[in-house]
Amino acid sequence: MTSGKLDEELARMSDITAHITGGSLLLCNESFASTNEREGSEIARQIVRALLGAGIRVFYVTHLYDLAQGFHTKPATPALFLRAERQPDGQRTFRLAVGEPLPTSHGKDVYQDVFGALAGATPPAPPRGDTGDDPR
Repeated sequence: MTSGKLDEELARMSDITAHITGGSLLLCNESFASTNEREGSEIARQIVRALLGAGIRVFYVTHLYDLAQGFHTKPATPALFLRAERQPDGQRTFRLAVGEPLPTSHGKDVYQDVFGALAGATPPAPPRGDTGDDPR
């Protein structure tokens, strides 16, 4: 192994930026999520600003709240923010709605779907043939 995921992402983005031209559209899906929130947001922010400055349109899907919130609160250029629509009861509609960035990715919902309600949840049954006893 000669490099990590972040190195791979940086190399891929470098290759893209070497070939993309003004008037192009760049689609990014969770770019720079392989590092921590602060560093990933700062790397992405600098790249997105440079691309926008070069006349490139950028569509960016991210859970990096710092990145999204930074562009939302200090809009140097017009931006549209979309997020997964949710009903007041938490039900998902699988539609996109205009809205400001949220500091959650709703991971708790996924946890509850997989493991049951957090408070008073019954642990999932062990797989068939597994007694759940520690083999030591």
